[in-house]
Amino acid sequence: MQTILLVRYGEIMLKGLNRPIFEKKLVENIRKAVRELGEMNIVRAQGRIFIEPHEGFDEFPRLIEKVRKVFGVVSVSPAYKTGTDMETVYETAVLTAKEAVAKDGAKTFKVEARRQDKNYTLTSPEICQKVGGYVLRNVKELKVDVHNPDFELTVEIRDHAYIFSRVIPAFGGMPTGSSGKAVLLLSGGIDSPVAGWMMAKRGIELHAVHFYSYPYTSERAKDKVIKLTKILSEYTSPVTLHIVPFTDIQLRINERCSIGLITIIMRRAMMRIAERIALQNDALALITGESVGQVASQTMEALNATNAVVKLPVYRPLVGMDKVEVINIAEKIGTYETSILPYEDCCTVFVAKHPVIKPKLPIVEQQEAYAELDELIETAIQNTETITFQ
Repeated sequence: MQTILLVRYGEIMLKGLNRPIFEKKLVENIRKAVRELGEMNIVRAQGRIFIEPHEGFDEFPRLIEKVRKVFGVVSVSPAYKTGTDMETVYETAVLTAKEAVAKDGAKTFKVEARRQDKNYTLTSPEICQKVGGYVLRNVKELKVDVHNPDFELTVEIRDHAYIFSRVIPAFGGMPTGSSGKAVLLLSGGIDSPVAGWMMAKRGIELHAVHFYSYPYTSERAKDKVIKLTKILSEYTSPVTLHIVPFTDIQLRINERCSIGLITIIMRRAMMRIAERIALQNDALALITGESVGQVASQTMEALNATNAVVKLPVYRPLVGMDKVEVINIAEKIGTYETSILPYEDCCTVFVAKHPVIKPKLPIVEQQEAYAELDELIETAIQNTETITFQ
């Protein structure tokens, strides 16, 4: 008997003739996610992935946490892998049931059986009946409840028998790297990490761009964004972070542009730089954490003025969400506590008290031309610091 991790995937199953490509990518991503835990045998077979750790492996909680963060994985189950003879199945089922009683205080159960091997001597209902009866006779603390059990004891018959009682949900989605690359404009706030996470869940490999305005923003603000990128990389490795020096651009905009348009012109400069970095890295789109109406720079008119400066598509996965919805996701994925640390990003520097909320594009372009940003943007791109998180 061997303890393994059974991995399920969902949406990939719908990919028809291309399904093996996505399955192979998912296995590759799982292998990367668990490599620091040592050598493991990872096998794909009949709609499942089986992870078999080395002998003596004792870090199953860490293994589970790493695998459930891999996009494409729907759920995982620690399972016993045994022979398919019924005596072995019976004894392993009793062991699994006793663990559920000891660890979770379970009092009721039901048996589910799946028979991948259609030549097996028993049908699925017969397996349920026989295993359920054996567990009842040998685990006195348990009763059967087929409608609302404390746990389901599952027996899967394949080349071996796989027996488990826990199904731990993961995040689903598509394997990272299966949908191309995009560049995330990453601030230190709550929204942009969530936006990046949501697009990465659709299989996009992320490059992140952060605009750093030293000395108006501190080293702690930079460290905060590095930490956020590390958290994202736990789901969507690799992530490459580009830290762009932005101080001179902001100072020039502040000196030469109408104060009510500073934020829009600053956002347009950011988009220009992000697009250049995207093209340098074969990325096909930009991602922002903007939501319609959340702040003055996110009105429909302002977003149109921002979009007009780039040719690449701009994805805004939060565009119709309110702040509470975004916070809920941030808490779930582990970015919230870092995002609320009190270290300001460059978007808080030189903010107008009364920004223009319905900017006219010709006026914005006229002001932007007067600022003469081209040379400063080139310098900022040339001095960008790059960090890759695997």
